[in-house]
Amino acid sequence: MSSIQATATPVTRSSALALLPLMIYLALFVGAGVYFQLQGTEFAFYQLSPVVAILPAIILALALSKQRLNDAIETFMKGIGNHNIIAMCLIYLLAGAFAAVAKATGGVDATVALGLTLIPASLLLPGLFLICGFIATSMGTSMGTIAAVAPVALGIAQQAGIEPALMAGVVLSGAIFGDNLSIISDTTIAATRTQGAEMKDKFRENIRLAAPAALLALLLFTLAGSGQAELAPQTLELTKVLPYLTILVLAVLGLNVFLVLTIGILLAGLTGMIGTDYSLMTFGQDIYAGFSNMQEIFLLSMLVGGLAALMTQQGGLTWLTKKITALLGKRSSAASTQLGIGALVASTNACIANNTVAIIVAAPVAKELAQQHGVSPRRAAATLDIFACIIQGLLPYGAQALLLASTFALSPFTLVGYAWYCFILAAFALGSIVWRTRQKG
Repeated sequence: MSSIQATATPVTRSSALALLPLMIYLALFVGAGVYFQLQGTEFAFYQLSPVVAILPAIILALALSKQRLNDAIETFMKGIGNHNIIAMCLIYLLAGAFAAVAKATGGVDATVALGLTLIPASLLLPGLFLICGFIATSMGTSMGTIAAVAPVALGIAQQAGIEPALMAGVVLSGAIFGDNLSIISDTTIAATRTQGAEMKDKFRENIRLAAPAALLALLLFTLAGSGQAELAPQTLELTKVLPYLTILVLAVLGLNVFLVLTIGILLAGLTGMIGTDYSLMTFGQDIYAGFSNMQEIFLLSMLVGGLAALMTQQGGLTWLTKKITALLGKRSSAASTQLGIGALVASTNACIANNTVAIIVAAPVAKELAQQHGVSPRRAAATLDIFACIIQGLLPYGAQALLLASTFALSPFTLVGYAWYCFILAAFALGSIVWRTRQKG
């Protein structure tokens, strides 16, 4: 049964009509993005909040329900209140608080300074890839990483005579690499909670593909980098990097994610208070600011949970699962099912240009497919996250590419061509699935 299914009774009905609300949501969200793109608006696909775009879809789903209105609303509320949805939302809040406190106390600046100190002049590109990867893994956000590192990277590129588009591709690649692996990334949270997987298990599954892809990307960036620059001396504050290292180690060791993030928040606040004027009151304000930063994805997760419960009760997800299974063929295997899950989340993400939202939307069908064809929860979660992040890194109208394009004064269509890690990860992910398919055959 789907992790966000509202009822305990198995759903046997199958109806394509039940998917109409989801189509309405996608049409509104994508349509608004295309409209603003044609108007030349910056961040066109982010002008209409997905939280607002989904409201008409919910109203339509309630209207299509064959239940009495009160019962349909009850189904919707149960979908919102599913324990996986609530857990996911609480993790979002804690992750947002940690990111906000760590940034406010200088953790990001300290990490960049440490990385720049360790980079040899001849290895600027691979060094910045690793810096971006570490920051994104620690912060759980590719956007935050790009915002922090892109101005520094641009200055280094100009000083060293490195092609700006290549440098932008390095930053984008590193940010996607770290965001995909991070245990506090919203994509990881969404993928693991909806598929019923442990974060440490998803991480281990994920890194089997991400690590070799990153090594190959490092090699290519090393060969491509020809510029050198004398970097200005950096002020090292190793204690401010400690919270990031702590949560990474504790998470990989398998400590409960709520405890990991709580320890990270307290440690980040403590490092800020030592030797500075960072006060307890400011600490509390930063925690709340972190909560506020997660407002949109928090609300969207709940509303999508309710909408999915209605579509499940009406047979929409059953119909879609059957269609995807039919496309996979009569000899559907765990490997071919992974391919179907990857294609599902990739196409969804290409439409809505938001990898977290794409995972949340695709997750119920992905879980049904995984359960029917023997795909483990950790592998389903890793597949969702990997393919969503790959597409996000290659979308010229995605927020990551648009932010980099504005910083480097480049066309987003140009710089995504240098996101080599995303292409390499796609090749490794598809190759792994094809290899498993042939092994089974």
